[in-house]
Parts: sequence; structure tokens; C-alpha cells
Amino acid sequence: MAKLKFRTVILSDVHLGSNGCQIDAVNYFLKHVKCDKLILNGDIIDTWALKRNGVWTKQHSRFVRLVLNKIEKQNTRVIYLRGNHDDILDRFLPMSFAGIQIVRQHVHRTPKGDYLVLHGDIFDAITTHMAWLAKLGDIGYTLLLEINKWYNKWRAWRGQEYWSLSAAVKARVKGAVSFISSFEDTLIKIAQDKGYHGVICGHIHTAADKTLNGVHYLNSGDWVESLTALVEYPDGRIEVLGYEDFKKMLAIKKAERKARKQARELGLPVLAPSEVTGFSARVEQELSQVEALAAFERSGQL
Repeated sequence: MAKLKFRTVILSDVHLGSNGCQIDAVNYFLKHVKCDKLILNGDIIDTWALKRNGVWTKQHSRFVRLVLNKIEKQNTRVIYLRGNHDDILDRFLPMSFAGIQIVRQHVHRTPKGDYLVLHGDIFDAITTHMAWLAKLGDIGYTLLLEINKWYNKWRAWRGQEYWSLSAAVKARVKGAVSFISSFEDTLIKIAQDKGYHGVICGHIHTAADKTLNGVHYLNSGDWVESLTALVEYPDGRIEVLGYEDFKKMLAIKKAERKARKQARELGLPVLAPSEVTGFSARVEQELSQVEALAAFERSGQL
């Protein structure tokens, strides 16, 4: 099975147990990546949703099995950070068992410098000081997602692409934009004061990769709408990887494996596997080459 290899993969805000969790996408992603370290940065399990009328399906259990399989079969180190939706873990922290560490925050070391990793909810005044209001807001967000789901079914029926209602609301509402900016500024200031190269968080469901005041700020987004993760390459570079871009990278990997197999069968020189070096314009170029190879195959010349 083709897999993309990374030094570290960081996921947050999967929200297992909620209706909004895009479980098929995150399971497919997790199944087709291999990493030395997997950081689950909060809100992986949504206990708020489960306490209301959430759902836990076999696919949600499969996510857990995929994580455990990485520990058992791939010797992956797993770091689980509590978030606000899985704050039930607070009473047990810190805890370590069977290759998993469960903590409030973590320092991730890279060749480029150290990153402070935390979910980020403790810097959200509403979540920290007005839990009832945060839970009320969560109910409203869940309703927005439900409306968005039916709206996008209608768009799909009309042949239109997916459109995120909540993302559009966040982008247009001044208060939401101001909150995100304030959240980012707070985390950057803390990382700066503590001498970290960067800070990695989740919580606000807004993927980001930016450098401000000399601090590298990264947000892994979520697996409810944006479907994004953070990936670290062997040289220490960390960047946001979206699900659609991931599928394109995986398609290239599969095509390369197929081409090498055909070369061996025909006694031709076998090219070394290309390194996965980040998603860029190179991906589009290689996809064109893959399509050309497929056309060459169909012509019967290979």
C-alpha cells in the first residue's frame, strides 16, 4: 500500500462522536501516512457532542484502531493533548501508557528549533471563564454545520463544488476575524517570551502557516470542514497539508510505484522513488507526467 512518509504528523479538532466529523476523510488520511511521531492536538474526541445527541460509529472506532496500529506496527510515538471538548482528560493528566503520552502541552523539537504545542483553548476567554456560553456557541455551530450539509447536498446536485458556510461567516463577521487575530497574537507573544522558534495549536478551526515577529505560527485546522493537518519533513520544515492536496500527492506516489513495478517487469532501469518534499507547483507538473504515462500505457507502447 502506498503511504506518504513524514517525520511528524499533527492533527487536531477531529471531533469523534459528533455529526460534523468527516470520519471517512480523516481515516483515509491516517491510513495512508507513515510518521515517526503523531501529535493529536486536542478535541480528537468530542465529549460535549456525546453528552448531547452525538454518534459513535464503527468508523469512529476505526480511527482509534488506526492510531493504535501505528504504535504497534510502525513504532510511532503518539502525543495526545487535551482540548476543551475532551477536557474530561484533565483529571488524569499527565499520563503515559502503551506508547501514548497524554499531556496539556508539549515541546516539539525540530532541526529548525523548538515549537510549543498546545490546543489553545486556555487562551480563549469564553471557553475558560464562561463554559456555559462556549457550550451554547457549540450548539449554534453544530446547527450551522447541519444547515451547511444540506445546502452542499443541493449544491452537489447542481454540480457545484463544496462551500463552507461557517468559514464564510467567520471571514465576514468582524468579531470572528478580530478573535482569530487576537488568539494568534497571544500565542505568538507567549512563544516569543519563552524563546521558542514557533507555536503549534488548533482550537479555532482555522488552518494557518505564518511567521510574525520572528515566531512561526502554525494551526492544524480541523476535520469538520477545512480537512487539514500539519506535516513535518525530514529537514524540519512544517507546513499545512489539505486533504485534496494530500490525495494528489498520494496519487503521484501510487503512479511512481506502478511505473517502477512495470520497469522491473520489462527489465528497464528502475528510478529511485522521489522524495515527498512538500506540496507545491511541482505536484501539478508531476500529475501531468503521470497522465502522460497513462496515455502512453493505453497506446500499447509500454
